Amino acid sequence: MRVMTYAEALREAMRNELKRDPRVFIMGEDVGRFGGCFGVTGNLVEEFGEDRVRDTPISEEAIAGAAIGAAATGMRPVAEIMFIDFVTVAMDQLVNQAAKMRYMFGGNISLPMVVRLPEGGGIQAAAQHSQCLEAWLTHVPGIKVVYPSDPQDALGLLISSIRDDNPVAFIEHKMLYSVKGEVSDENEPIPLGLAAVKRKGEDATVIATGYMVSKALKAAEELAKDGIEIEVIDPRTLFPLDKETIYGSIKKTHKVVIVTEEAKRGGWGGELAAQIAEEVFDYLDAQIVRIGALNTPIPFAKNLESYCIPSEVDIVNAVKSIL
Repeated sequence: MRVMTYAEALREAMRNELKRDPRVFIMGEDVGRFGGCFGVTGNLVEEFGEDRVRDTPISEEAIAGAAIGAAATGMRPVAEIMFIDFVTVAMDQLVNQAAKMRYMFGGNISLPMVVRLPEGGGIQAAAQHSQCLEAWLTHVPGIKVVYPSDPQDALGLLISSIRDDNPVAFIEHKMLYSVKGEVSDENEPIPLGLAAVKRKGEDATVIATGYMVSKALKAAEELAKDGIEIEVIDPRTLFPLDKETIYGSIKKTHKVVIVTEEAKRGGWGGELAAQIAEEVFDYLDAQIVRIGALNTPIPFAKNLESYCIPSEVDIVNAVKSIL
């Protein structure tokens, strides 16, 4: 086993695929000599050259459009949008072109492209640089949405995403970049659509995404002091969704809390709650509880930012409220 940060694991996945497949290339603002806004691409430009690690103009629409064109003509681009907030500028390309092109051509072309999307609060980047917009992307048929929560998953899921023949929105929480974890010595892909049980328990199921997984695990430690054992499920891919693992846990514990950092109103967590209510309602012994950010722009002030974003205490209280 190796120890890597989340950012290093992402870089290792890209390095692995750049070596393996000459069709793979990286593109985005400052991904080359600067090494990426958050240092994720690092020195890959020195290893693979500017043809395969390409700096782009400051135009998210152009980045997405160029990635679509490259993918449609046989390349495998890995495009970085510096903050997920700016995917709003590229939504026409992603929603009306990337998501629909393979379908509209009757499956006669593939569109193997990854769009890397750093998201989330915690670094005092304020309202225009701290959003979690996964619900926008999961709403659109034709896009796969991946959201790893630790270095091992970041490595394996990014490899699988680059090898996939469909558009993949690959979400990375900014607070995870410096987090260290053990990574297997072999750069093996992790299949998309396979959830992970991060902690086993019998008393309640907590489904968490991204940075909220680590908060759920800390909450689990606190709850264990009171004799409460929760099962923590990380979907890892928001679409395709591993219902078998999620529903299997709910059938065992009969209680569920959903924790996402996105604004609670209209979030992906609400869609998951609806699916649970429709498909496994009879197994529930209590109401479904959702935890999300407050329905407000994320403030700059650190104390206000922390107040808006879900905490371990919120998870502990939510679990206790349904026991």
